[in-house]
Amino acid sequence: MKALSVKQPWANLIATGRKTIETRTWSTKYRGDILIVSSKVPRIDPYGCAVAVATLVDCRPMTADDAAAACCDVYPNAVAWVLEDVYQVKPVPVKGALRLFTCWVGVEDLERISR
Repeated sequence: MKALSVKQPWANLIATGRKTIETRTWSTKYRGDILIVSSKVPRIDPYGCAVAVATLVDCRPMTADDAAAACCDVYPNAVAWVLEDVYQVKPVPVKGALRLFTCWVGVEDLERISR
């Protein structure tokens, strides 16, 4: 499964549905399921774990209209990664990596948490 490391508290904001746009300074052509992995730094629980699954539906230049959903202001070269169908999962330890990476964890390995 494709995965993306996200620093805290933003990983938790994605997992709880408050943040529906992740921002990067780079884009990807990949579309589909993506595992949200909480970075080990800063040490905000649960760190170093898969915390959510989302569907990446678009990558496009960020606009001012995206700020609320991204939980940040527009910045130079910001790319909006639009996430839909986000659901929180019981944290599973995962070693993160830079960029979009392939992870051994599959959807069948995850326990969905109801909201």
